[in-house]
Amino acid sequence: MSLMDHAKTLAQLLLARGWKLALAESCTGGLVCATLTELSGSSEWFERGYIAYSNQAKTECLGVPAELIASYGAVSEPVARAMAQGAQRNAGANIGVSITGIAGPTGGTAEKPVGTVCFGWTIQNAAGENVTACQTKLFSGDRQAIRQQAAEYALAGLLQLLKN
Repeated sequence: MSLMDHAKTLAQLLLARGWKLALAESCTGGLVCATLTELSGSSEWFERGYIAYSNQAKTECLGVPAELIASYGAVSEPVARAMAQGAQRNAGANIGVSITGIAGPTGGTAEKPVGTVCFGWTIQNAAGENVTACQTKLFSGDRQAIRQQAAEYALAGLLQLLKN
């Protein structure tokens, strides 16, 4: 499925539930938000997006503790978790999704090579409690290919969680 196909399916699911979504994007720089808002009527289910590219933005806009970034790095599951939770909390949304990674061509290390992307999905369950899942993936290709794959994976992962 393409990114737009994922967006259309997500729109139907969120509309059916009367839910709102918030995004926190780093390495994708708003790619997911731009795709979602290409859909007419997206204001019914898309609340807002944060492009928190710098560590300072992650802390100021999303409430990610600076100590967490210092301990684990911006590209880590603990930071992705905090980003998703912060987006959801700040937006008053039912769902928060985050993407943080290394799109390249520079910035990679032996431990976290170019293409490493961490995701967070926070979803309000039936009891009104928030449940968060995180995952790290390694994508290949150039900067644009990595960003595209990360955007698609973020929505595919959310769709999988919503269907379960």
